[in-house]
Amino acid sequence: MLNDGPAARPPAGPGRPRTPDGPHTRRPRPPLQPFQRHPAQVLALSFAVALAIGTALLMLPVSVVAEPPTDLMPAPTTAVGGATFVTAVFTASSAVAVTGLVVVDTATYWTPFGQAVILALIQVGGLGIMTFASLLAILMARRLGLRGRLQTSASVRTVGMEDLRGVVLGVARVAGTVQAVVAAILFVRLLTTHDLGPGAAAWNAVFLAGSSFNNAGFALASDNLMGFATDPLVLLPITLAVITGGIGFPVIFELRRHLGDRLRWSMNTNLVLAGTAGLLAVSTVTIAALEWTNPGTLGPLDWPAKLLNAFTAAAWTRTAGFNAVDVSAMHTQTWFAQDIFMFIGGGPAGTAGGIKITTFLVLFFIILTELRGETAVNAFGKRLARSVHREAVTVALLAVAVVMTGTWVLLITTHFTLDQILFEVVSAFGTVGLSTGITPAVPDAGKIMLAAIMFIGRLGPITLGTALATRSRKLLYELPKERPVIG
Repeated sequence: MLNDGPAARPPAGPGRPRTPDGPHTRRPRPPLQPFQRHPAQVLALSFAVALAIGTALLMLPVSVVAEPPTDLMPAPTTAVGGATFVTAVFTASSAVAVTGLVVVDTATYWTPFGQAVILALIQVGGLGIMTFASLLAILMARRLGLRGRLQTSASVRTVGMEDLRGVVLGVARVAGTVQAVVAAILFVRLLTTHDLGPGAAAWNAVFLAGSSFNNAGFALASDNLMGFATDPLVLLPITLAVITGGIGFPVIFELRRHLGDRLRWSMNTNLVLAGTAGLLAVSTVTIAALEWTNPGTLGPLDWPAKLLNAFTAAAWTRTAGFNAVDVSAMHTQTWFAQDIFMFIGGGPAGTAGGIKITTFLVLFFIILTELRGETAVNAFGKRLARSVHREAVTVALLAVAVVMTGTWVLLITTHFTLDQILFEVVSAFGTVGLSTGITPAVPDAGKIMLAAIMFIGRLGPITLGTALATRSRKLLYELPKERPVIG
C-alpha cells in the first residue's frame, strides 16, 4: 500500500534538512533588505541623512540673526528670517563634508544656535557617521553586531574586525583628547591676549578645536584667522590639530602601539608619514618663495611671521582650509600650486580629503617601476598588491573626472576666470575650504553643484561608486589577453 503523505518521506539526516517539500528542496533565500548589500551604501545614506537634518535646522529662523548683514557676503534670506534652501544646504554640505567653503559670513550670519549646528555637523562628518552610530550602540547595548562592524569598517577603513569596538572607542578618545587640549590652549590665549571675555573665548576655542581637528576650516571671525597672523600660540596648536586629524586614525593607532619600532610600521603608515613630511616641506618652500614679497600676503610681515604663515598655509592648504593671509590676493602661480596640494589631500581614514597621500604615492611608485622596467611595484621593502594598482588609478581618474566636470560647468555658467574656478572646484573636492572669494557670487545652480562635489569628495569617488552599484558579480571566466599600443 502506497503512502503519499509526509510519513513516507525519509527522515532528515546530517546534511539533509527536512523542509516542507522534502529533504532535497532548497529553502528560498530571503530577499535582501535595503542597503544590506554593501556597507558603503549605508555610509552614503548616513551622510545624506545628516545633510538633510543639518539643512532643515539651518533653515530655521532661530539659526539666522534677525537682520543678517549682506555687505560682506551677500546672501538672500527668507521673509521670516531663515536662510534660503541653497544657503542652508551649501553650508550643511560644507560642514558635514568638513570643507569650510561658505556663502555667508559664519561669524555674523548665523546665531550661536546655527553655529552649534555647524559644529555638530563638522563632528559628525569628521569622525564618520557609522563611527558615531557604532559608538552610540556600544554605549547603549555594550556590543556590536556583524553588520554594524562591517559598516564601521567601511567608515574608518580598518583592516580586520577583531577589535572594532576598541577602534571606535579609540577614535572617540583621540578626537576628544586632541580637541580638549587644543581648546584649553586657545582659551587661555584668547582670554589673556586677544581681549575676549570668558564666554566668547571658550566658545571660540571649542569651535576652532573641533574645526581644526576635523579639518573643516570654519572659524568664528569674518576674516577667518587673519587676525592671528602673528600669533604662533594660536596658529600652531590649530595646525598641529589639523595635521593630527589629517594623517588618519590607522596611523595614529599604529604609532601608539609601535612608536619606537619603525620596523613594525605598515606600508600605509610609512606612506602617510613620509608623504606628509615631504608635502609639508615642499608646499612650505613653494608658498614662501612665491609669496615672500607679495604686499597682499606675506610681504608686510617680518621673516619669522613669514615662515610661520608659509608653514601654516602649507598645512591648511592640503586639507583644512583655514587662512591667516588673504588667499584672494595670492599670485596665480601660488593658486595653481595649491590646486595640486589640495587635490592630493591627507591620509586615508582620517578627517582629510583629496585623493589621499597613499593614492598619490602608489601612483608615483607605479610610474617609477615602469620607468625602471621592473615588473613588481615595491615600496618601503614590500610589494604592492596588483589590486591596489587598479584602485589607485580608479580613484585618481574618477577624481580628475569630477574636477574637470565641475570646472567646465562653472566656466559655462559664470564669468570668472579659469584659475579662480579651478581653485574653487579643487577646494570643494578636496574638502579644503580655501576660496579666492568667488563662492558667494556663484549662481544657485553652481552652489548646488559645489555642494555635490563636496559630498563626493568626503565619501571618496570609489566609495560613492560602490554605494551606487546595485549589485556586484564575479566572472567565472577570463577573456583572451591582448596588448594595445600605449603612448
